[in-house]
Amino acid sequence: MSKSRYSEITPEILALSELCMKNGPIDTSLYEKYDVKRGLRDLKGRGVLTGLTEISEIVATAVNEKGETVPCHGKLYYRGYDIEDIVKGAIEKGYSCYEEVAYLLLFGELPTAEELDDFKQLLARYRTLPTNFVRDIIMKAPSKDMMNTLARSVLTLYAYDTYADDISIPNVLRQSLQLIALFPMFSVYGYQAYKHYHDGQSLVIHTPRPDLSTAENILHLLRPDSKYTELEARILDIALVLHAEHGGGNNSTFTTHVVTSSATDTYSTIAASLGSLKGPRHGGANIKDVQMFEDLKKNVSDWNDEEQIIEYLTALLDKKAFDRSGLIYGMGHAVYSLSDPRANILKGFLEELSKEKGLTEEFDLYNRVEKLAAELIAKKRKIYKGVSANIDFYSGLVYSMLGLPLELYTPIFAVSRIAGWSAHRIEELINSGKIIRPSYKSVMPIREYIPIEKRTKKEL
Repeated sequence: MSKSRYSEITPEILALSELCMKNGPIDTSLYEKYDVKRGLRDLKGRGVLTGLTEISEIVATAVNEKGETVPCHGKLYYRGYDIEDIVKGAIEKGYSCYEEVAYLLLFGELPTAEELDDFKQLLARYRTLPTNFVRDIIMKAPSKDMMNTLARSVLTLYAYDTYADDISIPNVLRQSLQLIALFPMFSVYGYQAYKHYHDGQSLVIHTPRPDLSTAENILHLLRPDSKYTELEARILDIALVLHAEHGGGNNSTFTTHVVTSSATDTYSTIAASLGSLKGPRHGGANIKDVQMFEDLKKNVSDWNDEEQIIEYLTALLDKKAFDRSGLIYGMGHAVYSLSDPRANILKGFLEELSKEKGLTEEFDLYNRVEKLAAELIAKKRKIYKGVSANIDFYSGLVYSMLGLPLELYTPIFAVSRIAGWSAHRIEELINSGKIIRPSYKSVMPIREYIPIEKRTKKEL
């Protein structure tokens, strides 16, 4: 696509940006001087408590016999239930798990078989877009980034909602259920439109099926022949479950709380959450992980040669490889130390999928990189806790094995996380009495005003 004048960076903009860069930096020592918790975390990585929640809990430390707080293998609880038990229970009984988790997060209780069936039917009824929405909104001006398409679709729904600004709990719940039901359609339809208009591919628009789960409908909508295996649907379902919620302190969920506290509408709130999730430091991390591995494969001729892999990983840490960020994507987490339970669960199902797809060598490579990267980071970086693979490390591989296009990796994350966002929005509305307004310390000296005729041109 050719560049338009609208997108041009002019010499004037470049000059003004240099002025920003000149006057923008803040002395990093001041953060310690004023005890500022950058990123709302202290120097040891502990998060600053900004609220209370009953929706989920992340456990990464334990108290030993001496009364000391020490790192432990991670645990994740949804409404007090261990996520490992939830996944195991659904797998043993042979039903899709994401809908059960969405019910649990929203209502605080595990559903009975009858309640779960009713909930699935309710979501199925809501999988209907307003008349001509696909043609007029999704198909027109398709974006190369599906997260932008998703956000635009959400914001446009406002115009179709008679009670868009009503923030009573029944109305917000109705809006939330509709968004949970519609997110797969927004994501896949947006992708189909983009591939048709930008890449000249055939346009295939399937209607969602009421008898299919969320995971099954994603595969049904995406694939031209609508075919998928039982294992593919099961693993995508598990991936949705593991991404559905992760505490009130992650960036996008905290955004949900912050924006909700202003008493704005549901569509504006969720659009803001989507904007947060899009970032490569958050939901977009699994894309970076896959791209990093593609670069690794170009530079490592023998996937079984640990010395070659170590050489490449060292180059990553030294900012000499891939995007030169100094990061090994998918390794480490703001909270977890010894292990991320979501990564462990996903890894367990990945081995079976890799066998079905004939990609066991790929799976073995990821295992090898996980082990070596953890050892290297521990040696080369000053860290206050252990480092291990996070869910992004393996989710990218899952999506790749499922044949999902890279453009949909982060939207699929959103399809999952909308359940958690909705639960947190409702919790904030029920319990909030204040707008969330943290404080920033100004370190700018007070200056005397200079009349315009006495000002001189700045030297850059």
